[in-house]
Formats: sequence, C-alpha cells, structure tokens
Amino acid sequence: MPKVCQLFSGSSGNSIFVSNGQTRLLVDAGVSAKRIEQALLAIGENADRLSAILVTHEHSDHIKGLRVLATRYNIPVFADIRVLARLEKSGDVSDSFDSFEVGENMELGGVEIIPFQNSHDSVACLGYRLNMCGDRSISICTDTGCITDSARGTIVGSDLVFLESNHEVTMVQNGPYPYHLKQRILSNHGHLSNSACSEFATELLGSGTTRIVLSHLSRENNHPEIARQTTLSALQGAGFAEEHDFRLRVSAPENNERAIIL
Repeated sequence: MPKVCQLFSGSSGNSIFVSNGQTRLLVDAGVSAKRIEQALLAIGENADRLSAILVTHEHSDHIKGLRVLATRYNIPVFADIRVLARLEKSGDVSDSFDSFEVGENMELGGVEIIPFQNSHDSVACLGYRLNMCGDRSISICTDTGCITDSARGTIVGSDLVFLESNHEVTMVQNGPYPYHLKQRILSNHGHLSNSACSEFATELLGSGTTRIVLSHLSRENNHPEIARQTTLSALQGAGFAEEHDFRLRVSAPENNERAIIL
C-alpha cells in the first residue's frame, strides 16, 4: 500500500516521503541531511533505502540537505534541466551522485511520475503527480502564486493532494514585511493564499480527491487554524462533508504524526 508523509513543511524547509513499498522517493530535501535521516527513522524508514530525490526548484528551503544526502547514500536526483544547471553552478549538484532531467512522463520502480509547471519566482518550479500501485495517486502542488493550467490538468482526480495554503492576504498586507516582499508573496509568481487554496480544493473534491493536506504555511502570515477553517468552510459550503467525503489535514513545520497509508 502507498505510504506518504510530509516530513517538513514551510519556509524553514520542505520534504515529502512517498513509497509504494518497493520504491521510496523523497520530494525535496530542504533541511539538513541529519534531520531528514531522523525524520525518516521516526516513520520506520531509512535514508539508505531511498530510490531517488525529486526536486521542485532551487530555493534553499527545498534543497538545503540535497548534496549531503545524495552524496552520502548515492541517491540519484531528478529536476527540471534549468534547476539542475543552477544547482550545478551553486555546487548543490556534483559528480558525487547521478542527476537527471525530469521527463514529461517517467517511471521509477512502479511509480509513474508526471511533472507539471508551477508559477514561482525561481528558474523553474515543478509539482509532481505520482501514480502508485492500486490506482492510487498523490500530487504535490506547493510554491506557486496561482494554479496553472499545467497543474490543474495534471492534479485533478488525485486521491491525495499536498496543496499550498501559504498565507492569509490581510496578514501579509498588514504585516511587518517590506513592500517588495509583500508584493512578491501576493503575486502570481509568489505563494498560494488560503482563499486561492480553498477554491482549488473545492474543484479537486469535485474531481474525486478525498484527502487534502494543507502545506507550506507561513509562520508569519498565517495560522494553521485559519488555513484549515478557510478550506473547510469552502468545502462544506460546496456540499461536501468532512470524514465522509474528505479528510483535511494541516502539515506542521516538522512532522508530528504517523505517515498516511492509502
């Protein structure tokens, strides 16, 4: 059975573990290798059994532990070709391990990997749909200022979606951040707001999604209960019933729950 767990979430670091029992994938390695190793052990996994690391983009909260982890266990790394070029230049990708461009549709050990384009202020930013055994599917859509056509066309119908619910707009507008940073966050190349997340979540449930995990919450411009209530209200307003039609979770900055088994 597929097993998935968001090990870390937010601006302090991001990493998601996904397994079909045979193949074990890590999407991003945005904290130290040591912390990732410890987080994997906490859910009964070992870093030396990882099959590959999929990178969404080059920002530090997604690749901080990449070089050390991939080198230590000789784990192949996959990313957009533009991201790989940037990581090679920064020294985060080296000859110590293999690195490959993500294909439009690729397969690793029984997991079909379908990348899609997000809208973020990076050289490129990918989300991933992972089609697992037993017709189960998991999608990861974070670090995007809007839901792109590429994301929408790929994610719909996924069983479980990790969906960005980064900020509450009024908290950004009234907060202490400098103007240019506020504009970045609120732009179509920044991060997804609670309200934008809730709108797409409603669309996802209409397509057959039954589990949503709100991810990449800002510590300064959001609160877990605000994010959850915004999406919950939208889903209930559309006629969906929690625990009957869907399950809704909010990822903590560091995982404090068991992995999800699909």
